[in-house]
Amino acid sequence: MKILLVTEVFPPQSGGSGRWFWEIYRRLEPAHTRIIAGTQPGDLHFDQTHELHLERAQMSFPSWGIASWSGFWNYRKLAQRITRIVKDQSTDQIHCGKVLPEGFVVSRVAKRLKIPYLCYVHGEELNIASGSRELRWMTRSTFSSASTIIANSQNTAALLRDEWNVCDGQLRVLHPGVDIARFRPVDRDPDVRKALGWNDRPVILTVGRLQKRKGHDQLIRAMPQLLEKFPNLLYSIVGDGPERHDLGQLVNQLNLTNSIDFRGESSDAEMLQCYQQCDLFALPNRTVDGDFEGFGMVLLEAQSCGTPVIAGKSGGTGEAMRHDETGVRVNCDSVDELAHAIGRLLVNENLRRGMCSAGRQWAVDNFGWSSLVTQATAVFDGVDI
Repeated sequence: MKILLVTEVFPPQSGGSGRWFWEIYRRLEPAHTRIIAGTQPGDLHFDQTHELHLERAQMSFPSWGIASWSGFWNYRKLAQRITRIVKDQSTDQIHCGKVLPEGFVVSRVAKRLKIPYLCYVHGEELNIASGSRELRWMTRSTFSSASTIIANSQNTAALLRDEWNVCDGQLRVLHPGVDIARFRPVDRDPDVRKALGWNDRPVILTVGRLQKRKGHDQLIRAMPQLLEKFPNLLYSIVGDGPERHDLGQLVNQLNLTNSIDFRGESSDAEMLQCYQQCDLFALPNRTVDGDFEGFGMVLLEAQSCGTPVIAGKSGGTGEAMRHDETGVRVNCDSVDELAHAIGRLLVNENLRRGMCSAGRQWAVDNFGWSSLVTQATAVFDGVDI
């Protein structure tokens, strides 16, 4: 069976969905797997580090709509590229990284060439599509002719059923996973912490794109309360994104320059060190104008490293952790509740230690890539017209 994956988000771009695709598709039969991935800064260097059959294409469209001439032309160019590869490689099925833009163009190509396709849904893109009549139509059109729709969580699957009328016969749930051999606990290392600029300070870590739903701003607002009890506390943020400027302004307004560590886009090696050496991982997500966290792959990575986690009650994060066993879910719309939950964990070393071992075991037992690739392959084998 020959597969073509079309995805805008793929390494070296950071993000849970891109890492998900990387981990799944690099483990499939290389001779039968082709990928068209979006262009990213640093992609030329990255693509020299692997042996995947991969091409790069421009998929970061200014708008996902197709009604304008520029929108139509962007979709047409991508369709031509996909069509060429499908014909050259005798592709049996196409996989779409998300519904827009790649899913819509694949649906047209697949219909014309009479081959099946599946589409991944991560949750947050549904909110974007629901805000536009044109995008709603494009999304529904893509869903209606897909052989299989893969939701990243039961929470996302419920939204697809209830709000997008996707039938159970189309739906499959596949959770993202984690490389449990790479993301593993290590001893606290003073030299590594010094190189990170942390030294012996207690550190809360967040990894992820700087978007409103991720809740970085809420934890920054909680810092003044936390610093009263933990005056040497540091909040370290790995990632970049559209909220960077506003978050920087908020830090300045609250006079927190010495307590917030903006690390930007870190290398994989440095990010792993951050996971392993921090005291607590936080994904203080909440729903903002309908935008929510579909799953929270970073929570798995932190738990696999033996790090206790805190996450918001919004979206699908409850499927990525065990409340009060591997971490805590809290209403992150409330700065007070978030600060209280973090303070409770920071002050109780025995509680954190128990969550460290429980989180590692939870990740190993449920989210190792070897078992998840087997699940994914079974889904792919069931795709038909």
